[in-house]
Amino acid sequence: MATLRDLRRRIGSIQNTQKITKAMELVAAAKMRRAQQAMEASRPYAEGIADVLANLASAQLDVTHPLLEKRDQVKARLLVMVTADRGLAGGLNTNAIRAANRFIRQDSTPVRLVTIGRKGRDYFRRFNLELVADKSMLPDRPPMKDIRPPITVAIDEFLEGRVDEVWLEYTRYINAASQQPVVVRLIPPEIPERDETRGGPEAMYEFEPNAEAVLGELLPRYVEAQVYHAVLENQASEQAAKMAAMRSASDNAGELIQDLTLERNKLRQAQITRELMEIVGGAEALAQAS
Repeated sequence: MATLRDLRRRIGSIQNTQKITKAMELVAAAKMRRAQQAMEASRPYAEGIADVLANLASAQLDVTHPLLEKRDQVKARLLVMVTADRGLAGGLNTNAIRAANRFIRQDSTPVRLVTIGRKGRDYFRRFNLELVADKSMLPDRPPMKDIRPPITVAIDEFLEGRVDEVWLEYTRYINAASQQPVVVRLIPPEIPERDETRGGPEAMYEFEPNAEAVLGELLPRYVEAQVYHAVLENQASEQAAKMAAMRSASDNAGELIQDLTLERNKLRQAQITRELMEIVGGAEALAQAS
């Protein structure tokens, strides 16, 4: 049975831990707001470049580009996997890794990996999968130059014929309480369809010097924009999951402190009762002796 000293030490230790988890929750909340703002700021560019690409594709122009090539037989795939660098984010990284495993095991096609984030890299290093490139320990709002190297590697893998498709996996930020891992095809891109029901005048594009030159510049930027936006979405999801995990840890610590405090009070009450009984018994013995 634990002594009063042991219970006091455990309560003090848990209280210190609770202070840390509350502080980490506040830090995660502040970082989540900044990450959400960065994500929302990048969304118009990603959507705008996708809209231009959709208009270019719907114009039925006689233009081609190697990144648009759909190969008849898919002999190998490349997965660009975005995860967090650190833990303490609930099931965020676990769910992302499970989604990647489902993609890898959906058929017998070999899969190569480009990882952005330490958690995904460290997990798949333990298995017989080829890790082509890795980028870890990104800042809270990474510049494009930090993310461009793994994107360049992914594009080169496709253009040089070592893979026939490039896919992107990340955790999409839905709201502060919900994040969802998604896997989308990056190369050849899944060109979004134009919204024919949208009212108002449609944008008209003139391509200078020609549509093929514009497409040649646009497609690499489209891939970069999608990966960059995925990294920002994943960072917002990480901070939201970390905030929820730290709040849950603080609540659990509070419940444990209450249980230990009740146990300490019971033990102290029993000790006081025993001491009173010893005093009364000693007094009676003295009275009988006299």
